[in-house]
This record gives sequence, C-alpha cells and structure tokens, in this order.
Amino acid sequence: MNQPHETAPEAEQHADAAEPLAHAGSNQEPSPEAAIRALQVLLDEKDKEIAGLKDQALRAMAEVENTRRRNERELNDMSKYAVTGFARDMVSVVENLQRAVESVPAELKQAQPAVANLAMGVEMTLQELLKIFERHGIKRLDPMGQKFDHNYHQAVAQVDTPDAEPGMVVQVLQAGYVIHDRLLRPAMVGVAAGGTAKQVDTQA
Repeated sequence: MNQPHETAPEAEQHADAAEPLAHAGSNQEPSPEAAIRALQVLLDEKDKEIAGLKDQALRAMAEVENTRRRNERELNDMSKYAVTGFARDMVSVVENLQRAVESVPAELKQAQPAVANLAMGVEMTLQELLKIFERHGIKRLDPMGQKFDHNYHQAVAQVDTPDAEPGMVVQVLQAGYVIHDRLLRPAMVGVAAGGTAKQVDTQA
C-alpha cells in the first residue's frame, strides 16, 4: 500500500530536526587560534631538537679539531726532542773540548807550533759541534753577568763581590744547555751576595 507523500512544510521540519543530530555525532573542528598554538608548540619542539643536534655537531667538530691539534703537537714534540737523550750525552763531550781549548796557554802555542795546530784543530771541532747543536735547537748557556734565573741556573754558592749587584751571576762553574725551550742541563753558577759569602773555587 502506497505511503502518502509528505508535503513541503513537513519535509523542511524533518530536515531541521536532523541537523543538530548530525553535528552532535561529528568531531568539532578546532578554532584557528588553537590550531596556531598547536603548530607553534610543534615548531618550538623542532627548534629545540635542531638546536640540540647543532650543539652535538659543534662539540663533535671541536673534539675532532682538538684531537688533530694534540696529535700535531705530539708529533712536533717528538721531532723536536727526539735527540734529547743523545744531546745530553754529547754535552759532556763538548764541555771537555771547551776545557781543552781553554787549558792551553797562549805562550805554549807561540812556543810550540805543533801545540798551536793541535789546539786549533780542537777548537775547530768544538765550533763545528756547537753549530750542529744549534741546527738541532741545542744552545749553550754561559750566563756570566746575567741576572740569576732559577729556570736555567743552579746556584752553588754566593760570592762576596762588591762591584756586582746582588743576584747577578759572577762565576760560571759549568755551562748550561737547552734544547729548544727545554732545559738539558742547568748552568752551575756563583751568585753575587750582599755581604760576605763563601768564595767559589772556579777551578773546580
């Protein structure tokens, strides 16, 4: 049996009644302000993440650079100071040659040509060794007349020297040596004192 057709006013009433039900069953869309806030929070989180990754990358790069510099410095030190032990042994040889040169009296050289030639040969050998030392960064320290420096000098006595300022080196018993900026052997010295002090035997 056919149902009677609804009239136009009745159809509109049914549609109006169904509209609130449709809205009630669906999720309500967020407002533009809420959506912007949500995006801002997300952006802030991403910015923090990017900043953290950037900081990690910078730290890693700094560590790599520090490691490179440290290795470079160690290699440079190995190259500069590789002959330290050998140089320390050779210092005694150079000092023996120095003493040999200084021990020959000038009168004997004049009287004995053979002695003069021998002394000249020893002195030439000494100068050649000193040049070789310098090429390897090894220098002889003769601090006579200089201010006492505990980094390079070892005071063995004070000397009563009225003409010298207290603290000045007035005697050198043994020359010192350095290799580049490192001390190989301190210079053994006598230092001027303000009053009476033990006189150092320079022949020791």
